[in-house]
Parts: sequence; C-alpha cells; structure tokens
Amino acid sequence: MDEQQTPQPPVQPSVPQGSNPDAEKNKTMAIVGYIIPILFFIPLISDGKNSPFAKFHANQQLVLLIAAIVVNIVGGVIPFLGWFIILPIGTIIVIVLAIMGIINASKGAMKPLPLIGGISILK
Repeated sequence: MDEQQTPQPPVQPSVPQGSNPDAEKNKTMAIVGYIIPILFFIPLISDGKNSPFAKFHANQQLVLLIAAIVVNIVGGVIPFLGWFIILPIGTIIVIVLAIMGIINASKGAMKPLPLIGGISILK
C-alpha cells in the first residue's frame, strides 16, 4: 500500500492567555472589582489607566454593579413575585456572573460575560 501524506504546516505553539504583560500587571486589580462591585473603578485608578485589560474588566464590573442594583430595586419593589422569585434568582445570576468574571480576570482573558457582556459604558 502506497499512501501519500501531504505535508502539514508547522504548528505554532499557542500562547497562554495569562502571558500578556498587560493582563499580568493588572490581574489583581481586575479581580478586586468583581469581589466588591462598588470598587469597579479600582482597575482604572491603579496602574491600569491606559490598560485595555483593566478598562475591559472595569466596564464589565460597572455593568454587573448596575445589574445588581436593578435586580435589588425591581425585586424589592414588586411584592411576593419580586421578593420570592426575582430577588433570589437575580442575585444568584449576579453572583454566578461575578464568579465568571473573576475566573476570566485570573486567566488574563478579556472574555465578555454572558447576558451583560455586550454593554459598553466605559470607553
């Protein structure tokens, strides 16, 4: 049996997401804003003023903070349905999104969060 094999292009090693120097420098500050949402501005006032990584995560954190405020207002104002359905489920969703943000920031990834990731407030 005579089989011909076509030459394959050389495989380039993939660069890990966390090897970006910008991400490595601002990773800790990006994580802080997901843990305490009111501190979304921390990545912006630290060394990350000109960092795309810090700006991206600060924007995600601000949108997450606004979503948490909306969930709490709507869930608190609507009797019964809001108290027993909107507020608990909305809070769980916000916490899950925050955990996803922490994971993305710790990996050095600039991956948008589901549901709210497409909203851009900070430019």
